Amino acid sequence: MGGRAYLQQDEAAIEFVPGSIVEQLNFREIFGQDAPVEVDLGCGDGTFLVAMGAQNPDRNFLGIERLLGRVRGVCRTIARSHLGNVRILQMENSYAVAHLLPASTISAFHVLFPDPWPKRRHHRRRLFTIEFFDAIDRALEWNGLLHLATDDADYFRSICEMIRTKPSFSIFEEATKFPMTAFEQKLAVNGAPIQRLLLRKVSPVR
Repeated sequence: MGGRAYLQQDEAAIEFVPGSIVEQLNFREIFGQDAPVEVDLGCGDGTFLVAMGAQNPDRNFLGIERLLGRVRGVCRTIARSHLGNVRILQMENSYAVAHLLPASTISAFHVLFPDPWPKRRHHRRRLFTIEFFDAIDRALEWNGLLHLATDDADYFRSICEMIRTKPSFSIFEEATKFPMTAFEQKLAVNGAPIQRLLLRKVSPVR
């Protein structure tokens, strides 16, 4: 069963509602065009997503967000920006990556300031796990990028430890400038340190 794309009243922004939560996504159906696909996991208020879509009209951008209120807000923002290459999917991030994204189809993942769940008893709720890395690995195309950022030093150390177990990724050394998220803009005002990594997939999933 296919999904449906619909306009939010007079809005030009489209939220994609899959017809099935067990069938993999068809990006041609979602975007109406063939182009490299980048995914913003936990896109929040859409500040980063909209900026990326505006700066890269030759690429498709899928924002995945769990909270309905945020999804509606991002749709309004996209509508005001008149972007035809940005879509939103309301879904749990880990589920979407593991079950809905076809293998070797994503050119870049952006995972920016995920909830660090700082208390040790809550660490199991963190997005980054070995299983999550495996799902990212499967969905990324060869040479694809994983862009991540956090302001939590402990979470960053934990992520780096997981990366050491993933020989299919290497650190991407080229200087790359990305737009800021709304949260990052607040951190910058306060001078808070930000930990960032840009990884490239250098070998296929075995």
